[in-house]
Amino acid sequence: MYTRVKNLFAIKGYRLFVVCVLLVGTGISITMPYLSLYFTEDFGMSTGAFGFFTAVSSLSGVLMNSFIGKRSDSKLDRKWIIVAATVSSALGYASYIVFHNFFMLLITVSFFSGLGAAAMPQIYAYAQESANESQSEDKTFAMSTLRSLVSLGFLVGPLVGTIILGAVGFKGLFLWTSAIFLTIATLVFVFLPNRKSIPKKKAGTGDSSLKNRRILYPFIAFIFLFAVNAINGINTPLFIVNELHGTHTDVGLVVSVCAGLEIPIMLVLGALGRKISNHSLMIGACFIAIIYYLILSASTGAWQLIGAQLLQAMFVAIIMGNGLSYFTKLLPDSPGLSSTIYYNGSIIGRLVGSLGGGLVAQFIGFRHVYLVCLGIVMISFLILWKTRPQEDKEAGIGDL
Repeated sequence: MYTRVKNLFAIKGYRLFVVCVLLVGTGISITMPYLSLYFTEDFGMSTGAFGFFTAVSSLSGVLMNSFIGKRSDSKLDRKWIIVAATVSSALGYASYIVFHNFFMLLITVSFFSGLGAAAMPQIYAYAQESANESQSEDKTFAMSTLRSLVSLGFLVGPLVGTIILGAVGFKGLFLWTSAIFLTIATLVFVFLPNRKSIPKKKAGTGDSSLKNRRILYPFIAFIFLFAVNAINGINTPLFIVNELHGTHTDVGLVVSVCAGLEIPIMLVLGALGRKISNHSLMIGACFIAIIYYLILSASTGAWQLIGAQLLQAMFVAIIMGNGLSYFTKLLPDSPGLSSTIYYNGSIIGRLVGSLGGGLVAQFIGFRHVYLVCLGIVMISFLILWKTRPQEDKEAGIGDL
C-alpha cells in the first residue's frame, strides 16, 4: 500500500493537486455551515429567502459549469480555467462583505460562485490527464485519493471556521475564505504548467453528452443518490431528537462516526479499483443503501443509527470516491466533461434533497422519510442495472 501511495506522486503535478483539493474542501466548508446564520441573523433574511438564494446560486453553478466543461476538452487551457474559477470564488465570498442588498448580492454571488464551480471539476480533469500521460496503473486510486482529501477538508473546515468566526466575526470568515481561494489561484499560476486540451476524436452526434442515454441515465441515478444522502443528513438529526428522543450527543456521534469512517473506506475502495469495476461498486452502493434505510425505518433507539453509520459511510465513500471514476470511464477522452457531469449531478442532487427533505418530513413524518429514500435508491439501482456495461453483462455481474 505504501508503494502504491508513493507511486501516485510520480504523476506529474500530483503534489500540487493534493494541496489544491484539500484547500478547496477546507475553503468551502469553513463558510458553508455558517451561511444560514449570517443570512438570518446578520443580513435579516427569512429562511425562505435563504432557500431561494441557495437554489439560484447552485443552479448558476450548474449552468456555468456545464458551459465551461463542454468546451474545456477541446478549446481552453485548464490552467487558466482553474485560475479564473478560484479567483471568481474568492470574489464571490468577498461579495458578502461588500454588498448588503439582497438582489445585488444574489446577482454577484450567483455570477462569481457560478464561475467558481468549475474549479474542482477542472482540477480533477487536469489530474486525470496527468495520470494518463504518466501511464499510471492506479488512476482510480489516484482520483479517489484526491476525492478523500475533499472529505478531509470538510472535516477540518468547520472547526477552523468556528475559531475564525469567534475571533473576527463573519467579515473575517469571508475574508479568510477568499484568501484561501486566492492562495489556490496563486499556486496554480506559479507551479502548474499550461495545458491546452487535445481535441477529442469526434464521435456520433450526442455521443458524449447527456443526449446519450448511456450518460443521461447514470447521471439521473447519481442525482437521486446524492439527493437521498442530503435528505438523510437533514432528517436523521431531527429523527433522533424528535422520534427516538435521543440527545444532541447522539446526533454528534452519528455524524462523527460516519465522517470518520468515510475517508479510510474511500481509500480502500480506490485501492481496489483494479479488481472491482466502478459500475459494480455503484450497484453495491445501492444494495448497501437499501439495507441502511430498512434499518433506519425500523429503528427504535439511537444506538441502532450509530451502528448503521458503517453502512452509510460505505455508501458515501463509493458514491463520492468512485463516482468521478465512473463517469471518467464512460468518457475517457473527455475528462473535463466527465468531471463536470459528476460534479453537476452532486450539486443538483444536494439541492433537490435539501429542498425536498424537509417538505417530505413535514407531511409524512421523519420515520417515513426513510421509506421514501428507500424507494428512490431502488429506482437508482434499476437505472444503473439497465445501463451496466456490456462486459459486466457478459460476466454476469449483477445478475439476480
